[in-house]
Amino acid sequence: MREVDGVVARRLASTVPLVGQVSRYIISSGGKRLRPALLLLVCRALGFRGEQRFNLAAVVEFIHTATLLHDDVVDESTLRRGRATANEHFGNPASVLVGDFLYSRAFQMMLDAHDMRVMEILADATNVIAEGEVMQLMNMHDPNLDEAAYVQVIRSKTAKLFEASARLGAVLAGAPPAVEQACAEYGQAVGTAFQVIDDVLDYAGTAEELGKNLGDDLREGKVTLPLIAAMRRGSDDQRALIRRAVETGDLAELEHVVEIVRATGALEVAHDAAAAEAKRAMSAAAQLPANEHAQALVQLAASLLARRN
Repeated sequence: MREVDGVVARRLASTVPLVGQVSRYIISSGGKRLRPALLLLVCRALGFRGEQRFNLAAVVEFIHTATLLHDDVVDESTLRRGRATANEHFGNPASVLVGDFLYSRAFQMMLDAHDMRVMEILADATNVIAEGEVMQLMNMHDPNLDEAAYVQVIRSKTAKLFEASARLGAVLAGAPPAVEQACAEYGQAVGTAFQVIDDVLDYAGTAEELGKNLGDDLREGKVTLPLIAAMRRGSDDQRALIRRAVETGDLAELEHVVEIVRATGALEVAHDAAAAEAKRAMSAAAQLPANEHAQALVQLAASLLARRN
């Protein structure tokens, strides 16, 4: 990961000072670096130790960072990772344009691999992520959203880059198709579990733990699995209250919504869904050669269920 950080620092260089300032601001704010870590772990599990793994790990981090910059503008977010978002600090125009810079820089860096398969995977992933963002936008303030539509959005918007990161590790290692597919399934399952737990924490955590404002999902009208489960399991009055809160984005009802989500067992429903995805990821990882790096992939999937931020 230190090697990846070195690539990130070098490739953020620009003759335009504001580009570097905004990019460094969001990248230096921390984050779990899960997507680059997945790529590196898969490479090591499959025996690939070439330098290109560091370049592509930085690429997926740049793509992820670009999506964060754009997301925070769309969502009008003010807090991420415990500090002001880039759009709050530098303004919306700078955040959007630097997000564009990071996307284009990522595509420049992809060329270093001299591999059309790598280009295909990453181009497909960025396109699917964009579609997922649009789907989520269309679903805002719609209390009739069901679990299938919710899963479709998070598999596009969040899990797709996890899937691409793991698949890239297999491609770099020259793995056979069955192993490549197992890696892709692992990434998709881990990414899905990660997002479901993230949505659980919006109703179970604290602002200090999460590093973001509680209730942001409700304010934005996002219908996540905890809300879907609460409406399915709650009384008519409880269901009506959640529907009203989703449609209006009124945080005045946040405390009551949280109470309903917790009282109906909706958090447990969502946690069980995440656990099923984690189990699917562990089964996929079992198809890789038995070594410490494959075992780390198994442990990573299991650890998602204990997330607090």
